[in-house]
Amino acid sequence: MIVKESVLKGRDANMSYRMKRVLLLLVTGLFMSLSAVTSTASAQTGGSFFDPYNSYNSGLWKKANGYSNGNMFNCTWRANNVSMTSLGEMRLALTSPSYNKFDCGENRSVQTYGYGLYEVRMKPAKNVGIVSSFFTYTGPTDGTPWDEIDIEFLGKDTTKVQFNYYTNGVGNHEKIVDLGFDAANTYHTYAFDWQPNSIKWYVDGQLKHTATSQIPTTPGKIMMNLWNGTGVDEWLGSYNGVTPLYAHYDWVRYTKK
Repeated sequence: MIVKESVLKGRDANMSYRMKRVLLLLVTGLFMSLSAVTSTASAQTGGSFFDPYNSYNSGLWKKANGYSNGNMFNCTWRANNVSMTSLGEMRLALTSPSYNKFDCGENRSVQTYGYGLYEVRMKPAKNVGIVSSFFTYTGPTDGTPWDEIDIEFLGKDTTKVQFNYYTNGVGNHEKIVDLGFDAANTYHTYAFDWQPNSIKWYVDGQLKHTATSQIPTTPGKIMMNLWNGTGVDEWLGSYNGVTPLYAHYDWVRYTKK
């Protein structure tokens, strides 16, 4: 009996050890999986910065040049349409080199950025059929899912701002907010705080909108552009060909979190 009890105790101890080991492995695996998910937008990304746009920092930014996005974008990106002014600001231009041909401006970060607070002080262009923007983007051309977080001004009514985001190409999260002022007339600060479980959009430090479902996870480039649309009159209104038009950017700041 003593021998049998000893064997049974040894067997029970061994089983208990195995169960603890299995549980430990399961917990460790779960922790690592969760860590991978929550750190996706933070790994190997750029750090915090502030750019006052006193001069063009080619180590931080790159101008789109010589191509068009096609589809609803009715213009060609030109490096000359991204410039620094004597007022200490970056200016994006929409111009026309010839009849019914249009050039537009886009500025994008060299690095990708993950979770954190994205801020811009800007004045959008005002005219029907155009968009001025500040956003993050990554997609198939980068070998990643299409993830995007937007602050967009539709030139047909710059007393409003549109917030939106895409996760793996799925959008339809538009939120239009009445500003109580005309954004094209004076500089104001617009921002979004991107975290694993939410995106919060701000205007002049005041919270305006919060999203909590299907939040993007892939780091993206910080981008600003000004462009005229085609085939999207229901959204932008019909562009009337007016040029030149300008969107102004006073500064950009990113705070990694």
